[in-house]
Amino acid sequence: MKALKRIEPYFFWIAMSLLLGIGYMRIVLGPNEVSDKGLGYIYHVFYDLGLLYVGSIIGAVIAILFIIVDVFYLKKKANTKLKIKRFVAIFLIAMFVAIIHYILEKKIDVI
Repeated sequence: MKALKRIEPYFFWIAMSLLLGIGYMRIVLGPNEVSDKGLGYIYHVFYDLGLLYVGSIIGAVIAILFIIVDVFYLKKKANTKLKIKRFVAIFLIAMFVAIIHYILEKKIDVI
């Protein structure tokens, strides 16, 4: 029960990081322009599953990094503008994860 009370304030930030991860994958994959009739339906299913699967993994990485930064850095510097600092921190972490993903996928060709 203590663990749930400790994680409860982060539900909004975890949901936001998952949405950021899925949004980032939507930008990377681009729009789905194939017809959803016939064999194109299979393409649509794989596109949507890939978008949710990889986007949720990237969102989970963003969430974990955000919670670590919040616990060890932002809460120590707590003041009246904590929410604004958290928004800035989560977007900076999302940009950092996006850059690392781009480098690993395009430049080094690991992913």
